[in-house]
Amino acid sequence: MTKTIIATSNAPTAIGSYSQAVKVGDTVYLSGQIGLDPVSMQMVEGVDAQIARVFDNLKAVVEAAGGSLSDVVKLNVYLTDLANFAKVNIAMAKYFPEPFPARAAVGVAALPRGALVEVDGVMVIGG
Repeated sequence: MTKTIIATSNAPTAIGSYSQAVKVGDTVYLSGQIGLDPVSMQMVEGVDAQIARVFDNLKAVVEAAGGSLSDVVKLNVYLTDLANFAKVNIAMAKYFPEPFPARAAVGVAALPRGALVEVDGVMVIGG
């Protein structure tokens, strides 16, 4: 199968040795997004703004891959404070249509660039 690298200027450029997403067949593997503004490459302020920015960034990568958030089948959410998990649920209900994707949530000690939340995922399109 052919591997296609997905990249868009509507989401932050990679800050390491990875791609924003990789498509193999009908499956797109979405790298983790944090609350970086794609224009300034600076972290947005506050957990609510970071959660929204993370989902906006994911949406931009998903669309660059030819899909939509309704095509996402699995998400992994990483939080430096699990007390913010309810805020992630509220945001997901705004960004994702039902039926919602499968999801895991993990509390972590730290995230890149001092982020409070990071989300990665898997999307299936076509077929």
